Amino acid sequence: MPVNISPLSPKQLLPIAGLSLGTAEAGIKRPGRKDVLVIKLAENTQVAGVFTQNRFCAAPVTVARAHLANALPIRALVINTGNANAGTGQSGIEHAQTTCTSLAKLMGCQTEQILPFSTGVIMEPLPVEKITAHLPQALANLAPDNWFAAAQAIMTTDIVPKGVSRQIRINDATVTITGIAKGSGMIHPNMATMLGYIATDAAIAQPLLNDLVHYAADQSFNRITVDGDTSTNDALILMATGQAGNMPIAASTDPGFTTLQTAITEIAIQLAQMIVRDGEGATKFITIQVEGGKTEDECSKVAYAIAHSPLIKTACFASDPNLGRILAAIGYAGINDLDVSQLQLYLGEVLVAEHGGRAASYREADGQRIMQAPEITMHIKLNRGNASTTVWTCDLSYDYVKINADYRS
Repeated sequence: MPVNISPLSPKQLLPIAGLSLGTAEAGIKRPGRKDVLVIKLAENTQVAGVFTQNRFCAAPVTVARAHLANALPIRALVINTGNANAGTGQSGIEHAQTTCTSLAKLMGCQTEQILPFSTGVIMEPLPVEKITAHLPQALANLAPDNWFAAAQAIMTTDIVPKGVSRQIRINDATVTITGIAKGSGMIHPNMATMLGYIATDAAIAQPLLNDLVHYAADQSFNRITVDGDTSTNDALILMATGQAGNMPIAASTDPGFTTLQTAITEIAIQLAQMIVRDGEGATKFITIQVEGGKTEDECSKVAYAIAHSPLIKTACFASDPNLGRILAAIGYAGINDLDVSQLQLYLGEVLVAEHGGRAASYREADGQRIMQAPEITMHIKLNRGNASTTVWTCDLSYDYVKINADYRS
């Protein structure tokens, strides 16, 4: 089961003025489950996105990037699960375009005003006929309060739907923000398979929305890892309908910009952490804090060396304080001039290592107590500068192997 995720209810996800969502059951991978989602946007909605940096990116990523680059306003997003439409060559591009064209005809807009997204098995032809045949069903049940159904419709190996809402005040107007995400395995920065959709009714200029989505991604989805695999399909889309009634945010110096940026980033962090907590077979949620580096980059090297180590992740699963594995990971992280005699390693509040070896005060019983908890914090002080970073990951369990061995079954 996911690590400390409270069950999500439909009432927790607030509607966004100017946006509606509809789902359909197209039977893409298996019958009887929601696997197509349409998000319809009011005219003049601003849309920004960041995508996977995997060079073998999926066809819908290529098409979505191209459509976002057009001057035409985006009117809808269409998402399918059960098939990634990745590793499918030119036919995959054509299938993504066909999906967009079909929805555009039903909505009375242009193909370039639709953004496509897919998630699921790679290198399988997209069953585009199933998707296009069920687009009318998705449009028929469009509703502003369909966020919970939407969160269900984008799931693949996820155990639970993931969503967050918040309201803030900007210029005496109430601004609503709601986001959903999917992801459980194949999670690694750049983006880091995950899809995320965050919407707000705030009025904000398009260039600022672009800045905001990149900032939010860097602070959240680009700081998580489950298994070190960067997906072909990752995307985070931020939408602003402009219907909250706030004075439009036109510059980063506007007071409302910082308020909105903070709220959206916090929602993105919550969603990103939910993905880790729902990591395939995860039993432990692990926070890795590295401080005192010369640069943030070297702090990240240390954090990800720890987060990606199968030896450390399996030790966490076993609640085994085999903490020499952490020191080994720090040592091979790639900081060539690292003075290991200066660093300190904490497990929770317990000092584990200093002066190049085991701390004199460390007791095995303390390590076992902390490792048995469902949430573990590893804190590394490099003591060579002022930079820091935080990364979130999870353990690797027997179930991770089972889930991924059976994924295509």
